[in-house]
Amino acid sequence: MTIAPITLYQPRRLAVGAGTIAEVGAWAADARSVLVIATPITAGFVDRLKLSGRVAVFDAIPGEPDVDTLDAALDFARQNSPDLIVGLGGGSVLDVAKLVAVLWDSEQTLADVAGPNRVLGRNTRLAQVATTAGTGSEAGIRSLITDPVKGNKIAVESPHMIADLAVLDPELTYSVPPAVTAATGVDAMAHCVEAFTNRRAHPMIDGFARMGFKLVGKHLARAVRDGADTEAREGMMLASYYGGICLGPVNTAAGHAIAYPLGTRLRLPHGLANAIIFPHVLAFNRPVAAAKTAEVAKALGLGEDLSSQELLGAARGFCRDLGIEMSLAAHGASADDLPLYASEAHANRRLMDNNPSDMSVEDVLAVYKAAF
Repeated sequence: MTIAPITLYQPRRLAVGAGTIAEVGAWAADARSVLVIATPITAGFVDRLKLSGRVAVFDAIPGEPDVDTLDAALDFARQNSPDLIVGLGGGSVLDVAKLVAVLWDSEQTLADVAGPNRVLGRNTRLAQVATTAGTGSEAGIRSLITDPVKGNKIAVESPHMIADLAVLDPELTYSVPPAVTAATGVDAMAHCVEAFTNRRAHPMIDGFARMGFKLVGKHLARAVRDGADTEAREGMMLASYYGGICLGPVNTAAGHAIAYPLGTRLRLPHGLANAIIFPHVLAFNRPVAAAKTAEVAKALGLGEDLSSQELLGAARGFCRDLGIEMSLAAHGASADDLPLYASEAHANRRLMDNNPSDMSVEDVLAVYKAAF
């Protein structure tokens, strides 16, 4: 069997460690006009960037940014003509920063660049400073924006969206609440696990995935328990980064496809939606990805030689012990809406076709019902 060729893109420069946010200013000393994209909370870190020159901050980024959010950010960028854009936040912020960097001074629109490899270029430098350990967006070439009309995610993928500088400073995650730490941490793990058990799995990406889910098994509970545990926080930021690398050449599979309607329809945060779904898809795929699934279970301390049903219980327990509410009903889902979610998730062939085991609409609906 031949190994499929892949191309791997990574940030041109990566700074890892406590206090590394301060390196942005020295790196960008020649920037005259800087646009920082943030949330109202992460905007509080702007001073730590040590930026010189004119700094404008756009902080109106919600948890699930949509087309209107992007349009507002693009308008703001055009008013400020930045020569450097800094994404300062979690995955939503970093995704918007990528798109603003390639679109603000371009004749291309979001519709023009939707899909893979349709971005023509980028003229503005881009720094990505992660403040959560979840999406790994700082590592990758992909951005997701919600289309509120169609109720789905628009995916843009381009090597032109890779960061010139990425920063993983664990001190920025100290203040992330335990519930968000838990959910985003499981999301980081899901990126690694879904790429690892993927139909398009690749030996090199398997290496990043293994490093990622092993770090989650070692550090996530510690980070939830003590937010200022620097070693655990840094371990989770690395796990998230490795997960982000997995997304480019291989990507996620059914777990993320099934989670997406929970974000677009139910407005659940992306990490939480993935945490709720993760155990169900892990167990569903076990029969066709037994060896790799056993490796994941061992790394997470779930046990060895588990049946699918035992694995489901152990994985749900892992998430529940982190403080994650695993019931969709508790998050406001209605049983009547589950068939709609199932049809939308099943239609996401971009991800569903990566799953190691074929899932029918009925299989997807059964996952939602089991998670209800």
